[in-house]
Amino acid sequence: MAAQDVLGQTARLASSSALLQVLFRVVTFGLNAFTLRYLSRDLLGVVNVRLTLLYSTVVFLAREAFRRACLSGSAKRNWTKTINLLWLTVPLGVFWSVVLGLVWLHLLEVPDPSVVPHYQAGVVAFGLSAIIELLGEPFWVLAQAHLFVRLKVIAESLSVVSKCILTVTLVILYPQWGLYIFSLAQLLYVSVLVMCYVFYFVMFLGSPEATKKSFPVARVRALLPTFVEDETFVNWKEARLTWSFFKQSFLKQILTEGERYVMTFLNVLNFGDQGVYDIVNNLGSLVARFIFLPIEESFYVFFAKVLERGKTVKDQKQDDVAMAANVLELLLKLVLLIGLTITVFGYAYSQLALDIYGGSMLSSGTGPDLLRCYSLYVLFLAVNGVTECFTFASMCKEEVDRYNFVMLALSFIFLCISYFLTHWYGSVGFILANCFNMGIRIAHSTQYIYDYFKESTHRPLTGLLPSPALLLVYIISAAITAFSEVLFCCDKGWMARLIHISMGALCFAATLVTMFCTETKLIHFVRNQ
Repeated sequence: MAAQDVLGQTARLASSSALLQVLFRVVTFGLNAFTLRYLSRDLLGVVNVRLTLLYSTVVFLAREAFRRACLSGSAKRNWTKTINLLWLTVPLGVFWSVVLGLVWLHLLEVPDPSVVPHYQAGVVAFGLSAIIELLGEPFWVLAQAHLFVRLKVIAESLSVVSKCILTVTLVILYPQWGLYIFSLAQLLYVSVLVMCYVFYFVMFLGSPEATKKSFPVARVRALLPTFVEDETFVNWKEARLTWSFFKQSFLKQILTEGERYVMTFLNVLNFGDQGVYDIVNNLGSLVARFIFLPIEESFYVFFAKVLERGKTVKDQKQDDVAMAANVLELLLKLVLLIGLTITVFGYAYSQLALDIYGGSMLSSGTGPDLLRCYSLYVLFLAVNGVTECFTFASMCKEEVDRYNFVMLALSFIFLCISYFLTHWYGSVGFILANCFNMGIRIAHSTQYIYDYFKESTHRPLTGLLPSPALLLVYIISAAITAFSEVLFCCDKGWMARLIHISMGALCFAATLVTMFCTETKLIHFVRNQ
């Protein structure tokens, strides 16, 4: 597939994934607002932090390395061996579910049954849901490698909507069920997700459309583990790359979910405070994560397909290198401007947003400060996502192994900083520790990108430099909105709030106009993709 075609399909995949993330975050956003009125903060803290951490840890450790290894390189490969390798995620998932499930049941603090009933059943259900989701991993990777955008949109939309409907119904009718509600909803979510992928490939394989596309898998039986006589069960090159990514994924999971591990294992916050932290975290990431994560996932596929892993710039097709450098520069500029916008306007509107969403329970105390810090953290997330996306897509196996040592050091430093900052600043310390962690990772990735392109004429890191005029508008907007918050927010009535919102809207409009006038190359890229 030509690089330009890959770019076009990748952009469509990113935009579709972004819409999915909007759906997920909006559903979570609304669901939290709804359940706050029926269930306790402690119950939400156990579900959204403790049990969700169990599920995400099992899934991440079992499949992340396989995804990265099996999506690297061309879609033209021996898919029988790749599918065999992907099925190893299931026994790995069973292993992690059993081990971590025992930890969650016997080594961690058990919630008060009168406040959070059926905790044991919740642990079993969330561990089981991770195993069920891994059953669909070969189907997911095959669809992702061939950029089946519509399948991903439909499958994940149906699963999220199904989960939401069941949760709301059970919360209204049987609020006393406690964790049974979220356990059943989680099991329904993963079951619908896997069945959508299975049903699609059952219908697609062997059809005229599959034949027309010369799809590499001809029948459904080929999607199951297959032994081929006189051949190895898996591609050992992919297996070794998977092992390298696995060592890295273990560390990356600690860095990604570090604050939840500190909350879970060190008990620095009670379950109620964990619930508030998670609600604010979801609110803070509502706009940011649904854009950055799809870009990272989709353009990882683009860079992995266009560039040859482990080769220098001089040894690759120069047209492909030029396209990759141009796309990287524009992606950096795009996420930087989104991050700056959220940071500038998020500072002045955090308290108002929390007051509207959850009332005084969220807008008083540390809630506003937590969301303000998260607005700054979004900027770090934005840049780190794209820089690491390119770095991991172009590193050779040896470079990945070396980076594992960097991740190991970062993991230890991050956990130590999180523990101490949380004792000093409460839940805000988690965000500050994350900012430090992301800053170090950005420094490493940007150094790698600089070294990668230094022997060429391409300088994609210039994407991290906004125009001076736009930077000035950001500074002025930050000053105006901060002053407006002091004067009009948030205990002076709705008229004062409306004035505060209007001031922000005017500053935002001025920012957009300046952006359109000064960042013409970026605007052209976004419109064309």
